Amino acid sequence: MPNPDRDPWNARWSDRRALRLLGARRPRCRRGRTLWWLAVLVATVGVGLGLPAWTQAVEAARYPVSAADLAAGRSALDAIPVKGRAPTTGYDRSAFGQAWSDVNRNGCDTRNDILARDLTGATFKPETRDCVVLAGTLDDPYSGGVRQFVRGAGSTAVQIDHVVALADAWQKGAQQWAPETREAFANDPANLLAVDGPLNQEKGAGDAATWLPPNTGYRCVYVLRQVRVKAAYVLWVTAAERDTMRRQLDRCVVAEVGAP
Repeated sequence: MPNPDRDPWNARWSDRRALRLLGARRPRCRRGRTLWWLAVLVATVGVGLGLPAWTQAVEAARYPVSAADLAAGRSALDAIPVKGRAPTTGYDRSAFGQAWSDVNRNGCDTRNDILARDLTGATFKPETRDCVVLAGTLDDPYSGGVRQFVRGAGSTAVQIDHVVALADAWQKGAQQWAPETREAFANDPANLLAVDGPLNQEKGAGDAATWLPPNTGYRCVYVLRQVRVKAAYVLWVTAAERDTMRRQLDRCVVAEVGAP
């Protein structure tokens, strides 16, 4: 049965459905096809994008957002304070409590909760009440590829990412929080995703200005998540971070979908 807690943006849309969402039509003649691609090339050169504009649009259509969510995200971003980055003085992972606590008291630690939510075909260790995830398949949003999770020596191939990194949060307001708030933040499912391990390591404590998923189609959703979390926890952004977020929100593809 489908997991009701499953992230609605983890499943990738097919290229064909993405093209339909963008309103693409198959040209009826060679001349029309040539003119269509010429228009795309001109648009791409005109805006100076690293990837073809049409390619970026098709990728974004695999992870559509609702008009309401996009509007709410823009409003939330406009309301987030803009300040400089504070120093990391005093930061340590332990400042956010024990790693992967069972904050919701369901008998499973947060890491296993997120693996169970984000993996398909998850299998569980016997006699753990479907708590300890042994294996599963990840449709990785950061790379756009498929990753296999198997508990054991190779389990780091899939890791749990804090979408707003803990060190980034520390530098933008979290150092003033009570310990209980920091622990809740570190275990909040809204700020957690199962992702490709090496890409999670590559990201480190980066914010939107310094790191974005290489899967360009997911960047809109990624930024919306960061905006939602930072607004909810009253964290601030840097000017460069805000500008990057605005650019990515301008590239979102809108459709009638559930909340991120």
